[in-house]
Amino acid sequence: MAKRAVAGFRDRTTTSGRSHTKVIKMVKSDTGSYSFQEEMIPNDLVQDYFKK
Repeated sequence: MAKRAVAGFRDRTTTSGRSHTKVIKMVKSDTGSYSFQEEMIPNDLVQDYFKK
């Protein structure tokens, strides 16, 4: 299960605002424990990320 983080990454070289979003996904390891995987992805790919 993945969720969209509230805080985003703001590229300081552009003034257009947020261009990337931090997403957090819960990943199950081979031993059965869970860990969280954090990624910064472009805003255009957020919907595709959650469809996986």
